[in-house]
Parts: sequence; C-alpha cells; structure tokens
Amino acid sequence: FILGAFMLAGAVMHSGLSNRIALVIMDRFGASPKRLLLSIYLIAAVLSCVMSEHAVAAMLFPIVFEIAKSLGLKPGASGYGKLLFLTLAWGCIIGGVATFLGGARVPLAVGMLKEITGETIGFLDYTIAVLPAVVVLLPVGFLILTTAFKIDIESVDKAHELLKKKIHAMGKIGYVEYAVGGVLGLTILAWVLWGTAAVGLATIALISVVLLFVLKLVRWKDIEEYVNWGIILMYGGAIILGSALDKSGAAGWLAEKTLGEWISSPWAAVAAFSLLAILLTEGMSNAAVIAMLLPVGIGLSERFFIDASIVTYAIAVPAGLAFTLPMSTPANAIAVSSNYLTVKDMLKVGVIMVLVSWVVFNLTARFYWPLVGMGY
Repeated sequence: FILGAFMLAGAVMHSGLSNRIALVIMDRFGASPKRLLLSIYLIAAVLSCVMSEHAVAAMLFPIVFEIAKSLGLKPGASGYGKLLFLTLAWGCIIGGVATFLGGARVPLAVGMLKEITGETIGFLDYTIAVLPAVVVLLPVGFLILTTAFKIDIESVDKAHELLKKKIHAMGKIGYVEYAVGGVLGLTILAWVLWGTAAVGLATIALISVVLLFVLKLVRWKDIEEYVNWGIILMYGGAIILGSALDKSGAAGWLAEKTLGEWISSPWAAVAAFSLLAILLTEGMSNAAVIAMLLPVGIGLSERFFIDASIVTYAIAVPAGLAFTLPMSTPANAIAVSSNYLTVKDMLKVGVIMVLVSWVVFNLTARFYWPLVGMGY
C-alpha cells in the first residue's frame, strides 16, 4: 500500500496536476494578503489528504519561496514571510492526518495492528474517526498563526503577477493530467468501497499503478525518484519489531511495568498514549514512536478491555501532529530551510498548537467516537 501510494503521488506530481491546482487556487482566491495565506494553508491541507505531506511540502515550497521573493519580504524579519512558510508546514501536518495517504505512519500502525491482533482499520473508517479533529484544528491553527505574527504588507499584486506567469507557462490542461487525476479519484473510491474487503488496500494501490503504466501515463524513470525505498524498508522493520515485542511477551511486560500502575480507566489510557505519542514525535521519527508505543498500548488494551484499534488511533494520529521543531517532520524542516523563519519562531507557536491538538484529539475521542460506534 505504501509503495503504491508513493507511486500514485509521484504520477500526480510528474503530470503537473497538483502544481496546476495549487497555482490556480492561489491566483483565484488569494486576492488579499490574508486570503493568500489561507489559500496556501488549505491547498497544503487538501493535497496532503491524497499525497504524502512531505511530498506536498516539497512541491509547494518553490512556489511559496518565489512568492516571498516577489513581494520583497526580508528573510527572518518579515512577519508575513514567517506566516507564508508556517501556513505551508501546518497545512501539510494537519491535512496529513486526515487519511491513510498523508503519511506512511498510519498504514504502518494498521499493519502492526493486523500483525499482532488480526484486526484492521478501514480507509473510510479511519477518516470518519479523525475528520472532526482535523476540521477543528484547521481554523484554530490559522487563528493561532495570524494572531502570533503580524501581516506586515498591504498588497499581494506582485505575487499574482508571478502566479499568472506560471499558469500561462503551463499551457492548457492536457490528457495526461486529466487521466492521472481520474485514476487517483477512482483509486480513492475503490479504497473507500473495498479497502477492508477481500481485495484490500495494497491490491487496489498496485492495480492503479499498473493502470498508470498500461495507459502510458508514466514511465518508471518518471516516478522512481518519488519512491523512498528506505522508508518502505524502515516501516517493514517496524512491523517486524512490533510483532516480536508482542509474541515474546515483552510488550505486555512493558505495559504493566511502565503505564499499568498509572492508568486507571480506558479514557485515561487514550489520554496517556496520545500524550506520549505527541511529545515523543517532536524529537524522533513517527515510525519509531509507533514501533515503540503501539505494542505496549495493545498489551495494555487487554487489561482495560479496550479495543486494540482504539489504542492504534490514540498513538498513530498524535504521532503525526508535530509542530514545534524542524526534526519533527519534513514539512517543518522544509519551512525552516527557507530562512524566512527561525526555529524560535516555530517553537513559539508550535508549543501552543501541540497542546491544542492533544486537547482536541482527546475531546474527539471522548465525545465523538461513541457516536460513531467506537466506544471504549
């Protein structure tokens, strides 16, 4: 599934479809400084629902960087310059937790869950569970950013001139863009309808990739650069490690000796694991966080009669909500590399957003999940 998702995202980026969508929306809806920021923010979030968030950040970064230059913003000093890159990063991060496609951490967690317990989480089931938190975090995040940093320019006309030139240079939308967009749309629909059936997410992903080649929409050399084999191998290793921890009994022992004495209820278990995940992911790979915490969480779930899938959500979702440091996620690192903002700037607002994210996630788990049959 992860391999197929990488290749589908590579096809979308190589065709130019994602670039065209971003440019057109920024040009059409970014009439004022604040609306341009909102356009970048929402484009990053929406694209991160169907592509890996770090791929979206890498794709949009050159556009946002040229916008900053066209407006004559001073690196490190302009409040608007800081906002441009923070909205890019935060849009990617928040949108990236909405579906399986925003990053490989959720498929990794689901793979570990299936390996250890035999249970699984469907593509649509996951989005239904997480979407309310995403819908709340998007406006709250934008409000935090625009309150923390001043919009110190009055017009973005020069940015629109740049966007119009780029759109004109791309020419009219062609067959390849239409076809790749159609394949992606059908793939997502198939995941929703048959992702948990006998067909499975991985089979659908690979059928779609084969279709791209059959229709001659891509060649291998066009998309191989988008396939991160190191990530795939690392996640495979994480699944093996999680399975070993469970089968050896180490996960249950760790659960009992560490959190077992402190957690007294199912709700407290979700709160504790989500807090650990959101804190640890600020300083280490989210794959490492999941590989370390999920077997322990599943071991503890049996003690409190919690469905193991609930613990999977409690770890996998917060592990993607990293806002404070460049090392937390590639989106943050890409934003800081612009030199328009510093680590201090990111930390100042990131700490607030991490706390808000944890509270919003736990309120969603406590009050919304029981309404959709996810009681614990």
